[in-house]
Amino acid sequence: MSRAAQVRIAIAASVLCTALMIAASLRSPVVRAAANTSAAPTGSVKDYASPLEILFSRDGRQIYVLCQQSDSIRVLDAHTFAAIKSIAVGHLPRGFSLSHTGNRLYVTNTWDDTLSVIDTRTLTVVATWPVGAEPSSVLEDNAGKRVFVANRISNDIAVLNAQTGAEESRLLAGRGSSYMTPSPDGSRIYATHIYPNLQARRTGVESRIPPESEITVIDAVRGVVEQRMPLHRAAGVFHVAFSSDGRLGVAAQLHPKNLVPLAHVEHGWAFEDTLTLFGADIGASVEVPLDELERYAARPFGVAISPDKSRIYVSCGGSQIVTVVDVVKLLHFIHSHAGPYVQDLSASANYVVARIAVGRNPYGIALTHDGSRLFVANRLDDTVSVIDTRTNHVVSTIKLDGPAKVSPLRHGEQTFYNASYAFQGQFGCANCHLDSTFDGIEWDLEPDGFGRDIVDNRLLEDIRDTEPYKWNGGNPDIPTECGPRTEKYFWRSQNYDSLTLADLTLYIRSIPQRPNQWRLAHKQFTPAQERGRTIFNRVADKFGAPIPEQNRCSYCHIGAKGTNQKSFDVGTRKATDNGALLDTPQLVNIALTAPYLHDGSAGTLEEIWTVFNAKDKHGRTNDLSKDELNDLIEYLRTR
Repeated sequence: MSRAAQVRIAIAASVLCTALMIAASLRSPVVRAAANTSAAPTGSVKDYASPLEILFSRDGRQIYVLCQQSDSIRVLDAHTFAAIKSIAVGHLPRGFSLSHTGNRLYVTNTWDDTLSVIDTRTLTVVATWPVGAEPSSVLEDNAGKRVFVANRISNDIAVLNAQTGAEESRLLAGRGSSYMTPSPDGSRIYATHIYPNLQARRTGVESRIPPESEITVIDAVRGVVEQRMPLHRAAGVFHVAFSSDGRLGVAAQLHPKNLVPLAHVEHGWAFEDTLTLFGADIGASVEVPLDELERYAARPFGVAISPDKSRIYVSCGGSQIVTVVDVVKLLHFIHSHAGPYVQDLSASANYVVARIAVGRNPYGIALTHDGSRLFVANRLDDTVSVIDTRTNHVVSTIKLDGPAKVSPLRHGEQTFYNASYAFQGQFGCANCHLDSTFDGIEWDLEPDGFGRDIVDNRLLEDIRDTEPYKWNGGNPDIPTECGPRTEKYFWRSQNYDSLTLADLTLYIRSIPQRPNQWRLAHKQFTPAQERGRTIFNRVADKFGAPIPEQNRCSYCHIGAKGTNQKSFDVGTRKATDNGALLDTPQLVNIALTAPYLHDGSAGTLEEIWTVFNAKDKHGRTNDLSKDELNDLIEYLRTR
């Protein structure tokens, strides 16, 4: 036996033994509860706080911390950091904000589709309002008349009556509408989104198009969309911040390099981490990098600008740092150098003045009113870092209540969101699988050849026991998918030890399915969904001709997850593909994951059969009318 074969066997044995030990450890009550708690948003122990966002009360005396996995808002004394109260809210809160007067705290509960209204004087929930699909952030207008709620799944912003919670209108936003920020005077609201907007697609090689995003600008007084600011080649846009004079706006975002093979590792081969600047100080909006060779700022998320407009602070979740930008130097660089800047990894040395190490997976940030302290919510170690902005040093670390021991699931989650394993710390699993899901982007992974086998990024929810993995079915299990393959083709550096790989595998296998927005209660179906289910399960076409077993929808997409775990040629091979056989994808929450097919060439579910199934190899569908096809799609959305 060769030495290489011996090493591979040893690694496999080590991973298997570790996994068996972890399985044995699940006999303990705490860890067993973690593995079986379906309510936990990402498979971790629900008692972990997981602080996601942070803000100060209007008088600066209290700190509100949104703790996602414990479904709570923690209230702390802003001076002593002592815990005042923990307020239970709905499931998987993601965003919150104060009313204009500060008497109310609004909290979006993503997996409940509700908005909790907290009285900040009594620190109690006084109302719970139903809202849209996966509400992710919320803002009240200055007049206290309207509440705006960004809904991630319905891709819109709901406008509510601030007194009753009744919905008045819906505004079309970007795909995955998630984060909103008011202008300093409150007249406008700036909304971002985490998935690229769907665009008209073309067949063949030319189907690959750069991602396009936007900042949706809303007139807060009239409650209408005023402008859509284009963000070219951006996919994954998070928080926006403004200077106090309103002349400078900053958005944190990801700039994927998905139109070229992932080969140029020394030049930021998969992502660049950038800011888009706009406003009177800038003129036309510009995009600038935060990255530098060997010093990357993976996954920028939270943004804040100091009251005197001297500094921009950016939390970078994958790199576990806060990046500090000198505004004067930045503006001088922009006005004295010709763009574009985003591909220049020497640019940030002109304006990035500090990179401050904080806790694991920093997300939301907030400055004190005088700008002397910056508070950072570290999601994956249940802490808040307090930074002295004069010295750029962490001066305090606030530990939130929660389990002292890091469980295997928690360790796996920490690994998933950590960018340090990749070459030069450039990106991590969560770059492509945002919030442990997907990114809506197609990639050229060069092991198959440059420009060959373009692949659409698949959803990670509930993928346990759906092996093999990859579109070509080339990886038999998750340890292979996330171990040797990732080390060789993605990280380009030494990969996880066997224990870390086992914990990461455990975490990925635990990622639950989010609530399906198209299902009725008690597993009932609408008439259209019922008709679609009949079509899905049929064994003969409309003319009575039998449909061969392997050409029936229910043969390939069988069971609760909608896959028989086999590979087929469904007639969608392109000139860029090396083979025709494709792994049968699961159907879990398929309505969310456009574009479709292995290379993302189908922009909608309908196009799978109207554009790419001329020979009926991908199920017998050419006998269906448009209404019947619509019924089939309505049923598929319930999977």
